[in-house]
Amino acid sequence: MRLPRFDYLEPANLEETLDLLSTHRDDVKILAGGTDLLVRMKKGLLKPKKLISLKALDELSYIKEENGVIKIGSRTSLSDIIHSNLIQKKAEALFQACEKIGAVTIQHCRGTIGGNILQDNRCHHYNQSEFHRSGRQACHKDGGKICYARDEADRCNSTCQSDGATALMAIGANLTLAQKGGERTVDLDNFYTTDGIMPFAMESHELLKEIAIPIQGAKSAYKRLAYRSAIDYPIVCAGVLLKPSDTDKNKIADARIVVGAMGRAPLFLAKASSSLKGKNLTDKDAFKNAADISMNSAAPFAVHNVGATLEYRCDMVFEMVFQALEQAAIAVKK
Repeated sequence: MRLPRFDYLEPANLEETLDLLSTHRDDVKILAGGTDLLVRMKKGLLKPKKLISLKALDELSYIKEENGVIKIGSRTSLSDIIHSNLIQKKAEALFQACEKIGAVTIQHCRGTIGGNILQDNRCHHYNQSEFHRSGRQACHKDGGKICYARDEADRCNSTCQSDGATALMAIGANLTLAQKGGERTVDLDNFYTTDGIMPFAMESHELLKEIAIPIQGAKSAYKRLAYRSAIDYPIVCAGVLLKPSDTDKNKIADARIVVGAMGRAPLFLAKASSSLKGKNLTDKDAFKNAADISMNSAAPFAVHNVGATLEYRCDMVFEMVFQALEQAAIAVKK
């Protein structure tokens, strides 16, 4: 499969990049690592007229701590995140998620955290070659009016399989989106639209500039299940955060549970999260109850589009959440 023709643009800095985005808007796509974008272009899923390369924008590659917040530039490589002591110690779920993304060669040579967050939703009925898709009626995501993942669905049910997004949502991250003349901040909870066709609340002239993670005195963990340990996307994953009480370190003051690869966006499960408040960090029954609530809450979003049965994936939600909670609790008690 060959890439379609396009014009290659290589701005020297962020200001030039935002100028180009403002000018070309829907005709252009951003090229960072290209591990998702170039594959979709080869399959004919995308045919942008122009690509804007971020190759020269070293100003978007950094990891630093400022005023109790970890700030990560969107062009920061997955490898830099994996090897950052700051991330390993204060954003454990993100470290564990990035360790699992792709293969080592992708992590070291290509993959960026911004690209992982902004990877398009996937569906094995849609993510096929142009020749394969031409043999049947177009689905919603391909401009048609049918969903092969869910019978009689009136919308696209493609799935968000981003490891990074699930972990970052669990640890309460927010994003800075830049455009010519200004920028805005949006919580990751509100960044995903739950629309399988247009999954991000982001305009075509905006650029993901920075990810910010508040340091909350909490511990986090991430668990995922995939067919292979490398290359494959998760078929279910979970990120959790546990914050101990200021007055009793053995009690949970706050918790966040996020399940990924089960719906059109990562699922923040408020009911399951709130069920842990006030519970003891050694209370495995409370963890099992939260995992059970998570499984029941996520199940209605699951569809047949990632190569595993619904029953198995739902059962594994319980396992991933429970294992992540146990891991985070152990980290808190150390």
